Amino acid sequence: MNFSFLNISGHHFPHVLRLGGIGLLTGIINGLLGIGGGTILIPALTFLLQKEQHTAHGTSLAIILPTAMVSTFVYQANNHIDWPLAFKIALSGMIGGYLGANLMEHIPAASLKKLFGIFMAIAGLRMVF
Repeated sequence: MNFSFLNISGHHFPHVLRLGGIGLLTGIINGLLGIGGGTILIPALTFLLQKEQHTAHGTSLAIILPTAMVSTFVYQANNHIDWPLAFKIALSGMIGGYLGANLMEHIPAASLKKLFGIFMAIAGLRMVF
């Protein structure tokens, strides 16, 4: 199996440090607040690492999956998961994820960025009030 994508030798130390900082912050937010990390990852990928909007969304999901798995183990060890509820919602969530990922392909990057920002603002306001 080829793991050449893990090679960071071509990057300068500040870049590697930035990547580690983004990952650490994402993991802490995921484990502490139980949110997907997209709130940190998508802005970090687009603004700090200059990734295109669609790529940032897909990369964010690829990062969140293993991060969420580790957090899930800890939550399970502390008996904080309602598995029957999780499975019921996850089934339809997977269908929604498939539909949303396919829909994203038809939305221009600028519109996707605005949509994400509006969603984040509304979610933030609902959490505060």
